[in-house]
Amino acid sequence: MGAEYLEKYGENGLFLMQGRLSPPEDGRFQSFPRVGWPLEIKLAPQVPLRGIEWIYDLYGEDQNPLNTAESRSELRSLLEQSQVTVRSICADYFMDCPIVDIDSQVSAQRLAKLIWLISICPEMGINRIVLPFVDHSRMSSAQDQRSVISILELALLHAVESNVELHLETDLAPNEFAEFLKKLDHPLIKVNYDAGNSAGLGFRPIEEFSAYGDRIGSFHIKDRLYNGGTVPLGLGNTDFGGLRKALIDINYSGDFVMQVARGNSGDELTWLQEQSLKACDWLRGKNTIGG
Repeated sequence: MGAEYLEKYGENGLFLMQGRLSPPEDGRFQSFPRVGWPLEIKLAPQVPLRGIEWIYDLYGEDQNPLNTAESRSELRSLLEQSQVTVRSICADYFMDCPIVDIDSQVSAQRLAKLIWLISICPEMGINRIVLPFVDHSRMSSAQDQRSVISILELALLHAVESNVELHLETDLAPNEFAEFLKKLDHPLIKVNYDAGNSAGLGFRPIEEFSAYGDRIGSFHIKDRLYNGGTVPLGLGNTDFGGLRKALIDINYSGDFVMQVARGNSGDELTWLQEQSLKACDWLRGKNTIGG
C-alpha cells in the first residue's frame, strides 16, 4: 500500500471540514454553518471534493439536520443529488461542553449526547466521530484522563453495536498520548492526527508516529506556525515532507480532511480549489508543501 494509497487518494480528491465553503458566521473560524450548509453541499463537487466532515457543535445544534429523522432523510437526499459523502462527524459540541472537569450529573448528560450521536451514524452511513480534547476541552490532569476513559468505555458499548469508530484529537505529548491509548486498547478507539496542531505544539512527526502511529485512523491537513495560528498550506511549520514519509512507513489507509486556513470571505471556492490542489499534489508526491 504505502505511497500507492496516498497517490490514489490524491487523485480522487479529499474531504473538507464543514464550514470552509461559506463565509464565517458570527465571526467564528469554525462552526456548523447554520445558513450556508445546503450551499456547501452543492459547491463541494466544484472543488472537487469527495465529501465533507460534518460538524456538530453547540452553536448550530438547533439548526443541524442531524437532529431529527425527517431532516436526516432530507440531508441524505441532498448529499445523494450532489454525490457528496459524509463519513465522519467532528463533534465540536464537546469543545463547548467538555467531558472534563465536570460533576457526575453533567457527565451523564454529555455521555447521553455522545451515545445519541453514535446511534444516528449507521442511518447516515457515518463510520467515525472525531472527539476533540484540545483548548477548553483538553485533558490537563490525570483526573481528566480518568474521566475521559470512564466515559469512552461506556460509549464504546454503543460504538460496538453501531460499528462507529471514535477518533481522539488531543494536545498530549507523543509518549503521554501513547500511554493514554494503552488504557483504551480497542480497535474502535483511534487517533485523529491534526498536522497543524502538532506543528503548533512543536511535536515531531517521527516521534508521534513512533509512539502511536498504528492507532492513527484519520488525518486533518492543516498548516500552523509554531506557537501560532493556522496559515495557508506551505507558510507554517508543518513538516509535510516528514509526514508523507511517516504515513507511507505505517501503510496509512485512512481518510484525509482539509482543515485549512480561511482565505478572503466570499472567495471560498477559488481558495479551496487552490489549497486542495496543493494538498492532493503533496499526497501524490509532486511536492512537500513548502518543504
